[in-house]
Amino acid sequence: MRKTIRLFALCAALPLALASLTGCSNVASASTPETTKSQSETPAKETATGGENGHSSNRLQDILNRGYIEVATEPAFAPNEFIDPTRQGDEQYVGSDIELAKYIADKLGVELRLKPMDFTSVLGSISTGKYDIAISALAYTPARAETMNLSKGYYFGDEDPQKAYGILIRKEAAGQIKTIDDLADKTLVVQSGSIQELFVNEQIPACGKLNRVSSTNDALLMVQEGRADAVAAALRMAELYLDANPESGMMILPDFYFTVDPDTQGTRIGIPKGEDQLTDRINEIIDEVIEQDLYNQWYNEYREYAKKLGIEM
Repeated sequence: MRKTIRLFALCAALPLALASLTGCSNVASASTPETTKSQSETPAKETATGGENGHSSNRLQDILNRGYIEVATEPAFAPNEFIDPTRQGDEQYVGSDIELAKYIADKLGVELRLKPMDFTSVLGSISTGKYDIAISALAYTPARAETMNLSKGYYFGDEDPQKAYGILIRKEAAGQIKTIDDLADKTLVVQSGSIQELFVNEQIPACGKLNRVSSTNDALLMVQEGRADAVAAALRMAELYLDANPESGMMILPDFYFTVDPDTQGTRIGIPKGEDQLTDRINEIIDEVIEQDLYNQWYNEYREYAKKLGIEM
C-alpha cells in the first residue's frame, strides 16, 4: 500500500516537526500542484448552510441528487492507479482502484468523475471536503483518521505485511549502506504523506537529510539519478519498478523491513470527516467486493497490464 499518510504535509510547520521526530538533520519537501483534472471541473455540490466545510451533512444524498460522484486519485501508483499512454481522456486512467471507483459509481447509480492530482492534494481534497471520496491506495494512520473518515479495508494482498515495506539504494552503494544505521550521514527520500513517511519518522534512527517529494516515482528517480542515497517504498511496487527499469542500477536493501502495525493493514477509501451515511454505504459496497473477491482479481489483472506497458512506477 502506498503512498500512504500525509495529512502532515498540510501543516506548514511539519518540516521542523519531522526534523525533531527523527534523527535527520535536515528536512526538505517538494510540492506539486494538482494535475490537469478530468473532463468535468464542477466541484462537489456545496450549500450555504449545512455541515463542516460548507457541505450539507448528507453527502450521500447530495451525490444521488446530482447524479455523479467525484473521486480524487493520484494516477502514479501501479497497479492500483496509473496512466495508459495509449489512451486519452478519462480512459487513460486505469488500475484496480479505478475499477473499484467504477464499481462504486455503478452501485450508487451515478456517473464517475475522476479527479487526478498529486497525492498530497488527494488527501487535502478529502480533509477539506472538496471532493466526495479518495481512492488512491490509502493506508490507515491515526493522524489520517483524525481528519477524514476511513472505510473498511478492501485490499490486504497476499504478502506478509511485515515484509511489505523497505529501502532501495543504488547497487554501487551496497558496500556503504548495509543497514539502516548507515543512513546516518546519507540523504533519504520518501513520498510526502505516505505510510512510508510514518515508518521513516518512527523507525529510522538517523539520517543526514530527509527529502519529501510528491510521488514515489519522483523519489525513486532521485535515488536512481544520484540525488539521494536511499528511498523508503512499498516493496511490491519497488519490484515492479525494478522489473520495468532493469538499467536503473538500484536494488532493495537486503534483510530490512519496516515493522507494520496491524492497524495500518488494508487499503482504504478516504471520505470527508463526519459523512457517516456515505461511509456506511461505501462499506456495504466494499463488503460485496470482498465477498466476490473482485479487488484481488482487478489487482492481478492490472499488475500484468502495467508490466506489459512497461510503466515506470
